[in-house]
Amino acid sequence: MQNGAMKAWLDSSYLAGANQSYIEQLYEDYLTDPGSVEDSWRSIFQQLPTAGVKPDQLHSQTREYFRRLAKDSARYNGSINDPDTDAKQVKVLQLINAFRFRGHQHANLDPLGLWKQDAVPDLDPAYHNLTEADFQETFNVGSFAIGKDTMKLADLYEALKQTYCGSIGAEYMHITNTEEKRWIQQRIESVVGHASFSSDEKRRFLNELTAAEGLERYLGAKFPGRSASPLKAGTRWCRCSKRWCVTPARTARAKSCWAWPTAAA
Repeated sequence: MQNGAMKAWLDSSYLAGANQSYIEQLYEDYLTDPGSVEDSWRSIFQQLPTAGVKPDQLHSQTREYFRRLAKDSARYNGSINDPDTDAKQVKVLQLINAFRFRGHQHANLDPLGLWKQDAVPDLDPAYHNLTEADFQETFNVGSFAIGKDTMKLADLYEALKQTYCGSIGAEYMHITNTEEKRWIQQRIESVVGHASFSSDEKRRFLNELTAAEGLERYLGAKFPGRSASPLKAGTRWCRCSKRWCVTPARTARAKSCWAWPTAAA
C-alpha cells in the first residue's frame, strides 16, 4: 500500500502548486508551437478535450488584459451620476406634470385681455427650484410627446407654455382611463397645442359652425321664450344640426323630427 501510494504521488508530483508557472508556460509554448515541447508533455497536452471547445487563449495575454483594465480609470467615469443633476431631473418632470394638471388655468382664453388671470405658482420653474442657470442645461423630457428625448429647459418651458397655455385650454388629467388620457396627451403635445388643419378643413369647420349658429337663431326666433343655448353643447350640437340640415336635403322624402326642450326642462 505504501509503495502504491508513493508511486501515485510520484506520478502526479508535477501537478504540485509550486510547478504551476512552469507547466503553464509549457502549455503556452504548446499552443504557440506544439513541436517546441518535449514529446512527453506534448502527449499530455494532446489528451486534453478539444471536441466542440474553442482553442485556449494564452493565459499571459488574458492576465495582461485585466491588468490594463484595472489601471484604466476612465472606464469608471461614465457610470457615476451626480445627485444634484438627478434631483434637477425630477424637478423638470414635476414641472411637466404641473402644466398637464393646471396649464388650462393660465390659458389665453380672453382675446380682449379684459379678464385678469390668477397666478398659478406650480407653472413657475422657480416653484420647482429651477434657476436661470438650469435653463441652458439639457434634461430628459420623460413622456412629453414632442418627438425628442432630451431638450434644453428653456426650449421645454416654451413648448409647455405653447401647448397648455395657448388659446386652447386642455383639462384632461382627471380622466381615470390611462389609455384615453395618453391619447389626448399625444395629440396636443405632438403639435405643441397648434393643430395643423388644411385650408379645406378650416373652411368646412367654419361652414358647420355658421350653419349651427344660423339654425340656433332661427329656432330662437321661431319659438320665443324657449331655452336657446344649444351651441354650448359644442360638437354634439354641431353634429346634430349638420344631420338635420344635410340629410333631408339629400333625401327629398326624409323628414326631420325633433323636440325643442322647454324652459322647465
